[in-house]
Amino acid sequence: MLDETSWKVREFTSFQMGVKGATSDSFGNNPRRLPISGLRGILRFRITRQFYPNRMMIEKSTNGEVWVYAEVQDGTLQEVSLELCCKARQLADTLGVKVGATLLGDDVARFSETLIAHGADNVYLVENAALKDFRTDPYARVLVELIKKHRPQIVLYGATNLGRDLAPRVASATQSGMTADCTDLEISDVTEKSGTVHKNLLLQIRPAFGGNIVATIVNYDQWPQMATVREGVMPLRDGDPKRKGQVVKESVPLDDQALFAVEVIKREVQKRKLNLKGARVIVAGGAGVGSRESFDLIYALAGAFGGAVGASRAAVDCGFVGLEHQIGQTGTTVRPALYIACGISGAIQHRAGMEESAKIIAINTDKDAPIFSVAHYGIVGDLKQVIPLMIKAFKERT
Repeated sequence: MLDETSWKVREFTSFQMGVKGATSDSFGNNPRRLPISGLRGILRFRITRQFYPNRMMIEKSTNGEVWVYAEVQDGTLQEVSLELCCKARQLADTLGVKVGATLLGDDVARFSETLIAHGADNVYLVENAALKDFRTDPYARVLVELIKKHRPQIVLYGATNLGRDLAPRVASATQSGMTADCTDLEISDVTEKSGTVHKNLLLQIRPAFGGNIVATIVNYDQWPQMATVREGVMPLRDGDPKRKGQVVKESVPLDDQALFAVEVIKREVQKRKLNLKGARVIVAGGAGVGSRESFDLIYALAGAFGGAVGASRAAVDCGFVGLEHQIGQTGTTVRPALYIACGISGAIQHRAGMEESAKIIAINTDKDAPIFSVAHYGIVGDLKQVIPLMIKAFKERT
């Protein structure tokens, strides 16, 4: 049972929402979102006294670094961490501060140069045999202590299973605001209705209400500003091996045995069967495919081109294909060399996840479908007739 003091409820007014595609907004510089006025909410988080008896709000530091949690799994530095380093570099340059990366684990120092090459100025390295396997409590303890010591103004995590587990624990322990599953991050001044101006805040942008609108969330007093960011959303740029940075070795005591209440007995890792992010060709089907059986046409076209099969959220909701195939704001963000959209109307949530593809071909019976606005080539017709002709033509040429 939780007593009343185990919860802290705080009313906040810095939660603003916007509809993507609007013509103006109150943030002054971004023409894409129109805030919905009068929206208020309740931020509620659990106080975990067991592991953080000396909880404290971190003092706001406008000169603090932009941090990235560098996620290592099974001896591999996750790509999303490098994507975030590239984005953090952009944000830090706007703020005029440095980029920091936190690197936790056992025998992980070798990843420091990679992080520096992708934009980190300082790598805060904590190596400890107790951190060999990820467990939420010891990892959270280390991050909390580093944040209290160095006072970054922004901390970013990948919205992986691990990141979604770790980030809210750290946010709660530091009494910080956090936004989950962001699809974009920007720096901007924010003006309240009262006229108060907050300089250089992090705009944390994510889909809301089932992806029907885009929310822009700001946090002007509960720092550091924290966000988890979906994989593949931020472009991954080539690293610069000539970049110079500093590796800062840190030590955080982990003597409290309560931190290790969970024992890792055995790890079994199942390889991902579908890698949409790495596919050069993707053939995606939408609700317009019509049925699960008709989705065989999508698989056939993908097979002919040697590509992967994707889907819109509508197709997944209809049960035509599994969730792992979903592309868009609420799925995977992709940038293949060729993207073929079949029977996809092109809702803004789907376009956000594929519109940066090098070449887009759209097939739809509706000539006014929004998907044609981002397509390089459009075919108005029945996919059940068009796809077999495409497969035949491709095979004849090869």
